[in-house]
Amino acid sequence: MAIKTSDLNARLFGKSNKRIATTPLEAQQAAKEQAQVIELSVAGEEMVEFKLTQIDADKVESQTVVFAENAREQSFLNEHALSDVLTTLRERGQQYPAVGRLREDGKIEVLDGSRRRMSCILAGKPFLVYVGQNINSEHAKFLSDVANAHKPLSLYEKGKEMQAKLASGEAEDQKALAKMFQCSEALVSGALKAADLPLELLQAYPNVADLGRPTIVKLHKQFSQLTHADRKQLLGKCHDDNGFVWQRSEAQGVARITKDVSEMIEAWIEELAPSKRTPNNKVDLIKGRVSYARKGSNLTLNLKKIDDATMQELLNFIEGKLQ
Repeated sequence: MAIKTSDLNARLFGKSNKRIATTPLEAQQAAKEQAQVIELSVAGEEMVEFKLTQIDADKVESQTVVFAENAREQSFLNEHALSDVLTTLRERGQQYPAVGRLREDGKIEVLDGSRRRMSCILAGKPFLVYVGQNINSEHAKFLSDVANAHKPLSLYEKGKEMQAKLASGEAEDQKALAKMFQCSEALVSGALKAADLPLELLQAYPNVADLGRPTIVKLHKQFSQLTHADRKQLLGKCHDDNGFVWQRSEAQGVARITKDVSEMIEAWIEELAPSKRTPNNKVDLIKGRVSYARKGSNLTLNLKKIDDATMQELLNFIEGKLQ
């Protein structure tokens, strides 16, 4: 279930400046004031001290990495997917520091705040992150999962989580997944189809999180019908020297760009594997009045504006001819 940002910070920051935050508002204020040191109770167990660190804009990409088990697909984070964060960040700066841990190689691994990290990279802004040490993988996963709870994942990202549950044996089938993730079996089916699609195909879109189940199901059906060679050609078109498909669109606005991308992909698929349409073999005998269609030994007549007397004459002729 999604939680508000204020509740998220309340769960993450149990103590701030060694003052106990008794309400979500107090915890949120502590993070907003960007205290230099925050004590955090990780998963309700150990107390870890986090120090506020600022990474220069030109060093964010080289000095930080995103936690490998973060459910959010980092390659989807572009200016369209991050528009909500970028607008605020450009106008007022980074409102809430991210949370990370220090790795042995000296890099900071971001556990909470991958969207803020990429926004800072795109906007050329310094990155604020609370950095802790000696955080094990289990606690790192806890922090990452809690942080992702307030921003819905795309169907692809949900599908990847569901695939992992099936692979580990935690869920037996789609029905079990629906119960585990508290959603419909139809959504589970759509998410698994999304996760089955190659990244290169989904990266063609400006914001993958905006792709609904009908779009995913249709795209999956079209892609699955292609041969291996045709799939390779299609993916090559999705990302070339001019960038991704959405970057080549002249449409304005995410909704229109998304529609434009879908139409381009459908056109490419039609070129690679033309759909099998039944040929129209209808012949006009008298335009607007009489037409016929021949299929094998069968003949279909279509007559318009026929009065009762003419109809009876025609029926009598046919009956006499075929008896």
